[in-house]
Amino acid sequence: MPGGPSGPRRLASAALALGIAGAVVVLPGTAASAATYVPVSGAGSTWSANALRQWAANVKKNGMTINFAATGSTDGRTQFANGTVDFGVSEIPYGLYDSNFGRAADQPPARKFAYMPIVAGGTSFMYNLNIGGRRVTNLRLSGENVAKVFTGAIKYWNDPAIKADNPSLTLPARRIVPVVRSDGSGTTAQFTLWLSKQYPDIWNAYCARNGKRTPCGLTSYYPYKPSEGFVAKSGSENVSGFVRQPQGEGAITYVEYSYPEKAGFPVVKLLNSAGYYVAPTAENVAVALTKAEIEEHNTDPAVYLTQKLDNVYRNPDKRAYPLSSYSYIIVPVAEEYGLKQPDKGYTLGKFGYYLLCEGQNQAKSLGYSPLPKNLVEAGLKQVERIPNMAREPNKIANCRNPTFSGDGTNTLANNAPYPPECDRKGGPAQCTTGTGGAPQDTPSNNNGGSTGGNNPGGSGGPNPTAGPNATAGPNASAGPNAAPSAGAVDPLTGDPVAGGSDPGAGAGTGGDFVAGIPVALDADGGWRLSHTLMLLAGVLFVGLMIGPPLLARSLQRRGRNNSWSGS
Repeated sequence: MPGGPSGPRRLASAALALGIAGAVVVLPGTAASAATYVPVSGAGSTWSANALRQWAANVKKNGMTINFAATGSTDGRTQFANGTVDFGVSEIPYGLYDSNFGRAADQPPARKFAYMPIVAGGTSFMYNLNIGGRRVTNLRLSGENVAKVFTGAIKYWNDPAIKADNPSLTLPARRIVPVVRSDGSGTTAQFTLWLSKQYPDIWNAYCARNGKRTPCGLTSYYPYKPSEGFVAKSGSENVSGFVRQPQGEGAITYVEYSYPEKAGFPVVKLLNSAGYYVAPTAENVAVALTKAEIEEHNTDPAVYLTQKLDNVYRNPDKRAYPLSSYSYIIVPVAEEYGLKQPDKGYTLGKFGYYLLCEGQNQAKSLGYSPLPKNLVEAGLKQVERIPNMAREPNKIANCRNPTFSGDGTNTLANNAPYPPECDRKGGPAQCTTGTGGAPQDTPSNNNGGSTGGNNPGGSGGPNPTAGPNATAGPNASAGPNAAPSAGAVDPLTGDPVAGGSDPGAGAGTGGDFVAGIPVALDADGGWRLSHTLMLLAGVLFVGLMIGPPLLARSLQRRGRNNSWSGS
């Protein structure tokens, strides 16, 4: 029959065309929802490291690998500038004058970048102090006394100035051991900025004594002399780890509130401008930062969204914690260095969306304070500048942030509780409630100022920290870099104890990477080359699977038809 043999071919061609059409209809949607994440690396702040590590662990469950090395803010800025990491994290921007050098410690890099706030928090003062074998959990200090402790002007815990802050405690004649950072640190920068703004005379005298030029301002490298009883450690884990070790009794350090809260240790209640001693809780930080000045008008990337905190230090609200601030991620906004690989921008954009939105809902439980709505909105705009990111319209509408409200006010700050009168300077008997990770009460033990009122008979009472081993705490060994026996000193003299070392110094937490294998996940980043390749693979697969069976059946029918016609 003329043209007969072409029938099966037409059927096979039709089947293949049908498969292609089906693939065209189905595969684009599948490909668009299965974009592959690739590993992204960052380095920097130990202040915000606990939040970043938790967020990275959260997104890893969805196939995203974020490798973050908590090496300190200075190193994070340097690595980002050199292109060795995809993002940096820092509490301070590039280009700030550093009194340690007499110039800016670093200049904004040639690499194109943007600052994006990621979390708020309070720089706390974690301490290890006992009275009669019972851990003190309700210590209070004025800002001036903090300044004097960290400049060596106050050397013993029973100094009259500290006694005045703590009228209900009979403080021991124990040497104070100030523990400072040995590495370039954003935490140090924020602390020394506060010292220079609030107590310039005390800070300038200390800097001059340490051979630094005056007036002395912000520095990322804390000046100190070991001979004066100071101890220096690298990274937040190591300064907090030193304080919480049993040999660390008498020690005090400055560190983000998340660390003592995780370690089960108390923090100082700091005197604010309203005359109340307050802890750096999420609520008190949120209140304080309502007075922060954020640069939102000058769009120069070197300053846009940076913070000015002078009014935070002096916030007159009774609830405000003075040493409150923001931490920033430094993101790339051009296809250079690692961002030449499009999927890196896509992955970093997704992570940026996550930490600004879903991540903020977890900030309080991690020892931080969530960002207010105006900074989340500004941050989302910065995310959208990352090359090859996948924009998500109306993203902020789905954010479960505890600061958000219908009228734009900060709900967390508005609902923050006011401090009790027992925490007012000059008020009734000092509050006994604990702070930070040690909420246990510390009963009053100052019986009319008697030097013998250490109340050793309190063991067995309601305070679960009682006993000679109270300073160890239930979480004393937590953390891979805690170094519980590193760099021990005699708390009475400040002299090093033989055998002490600092295995964590230098490298900091650089090895604490989150491991994971990138997989394809839901995404809406639009059509890309990988999607086209997936489409072609699908077309080929459909053709190979459907075409041959159809062709075989067609040939069989043709054969039967020929046999009928020939019979």
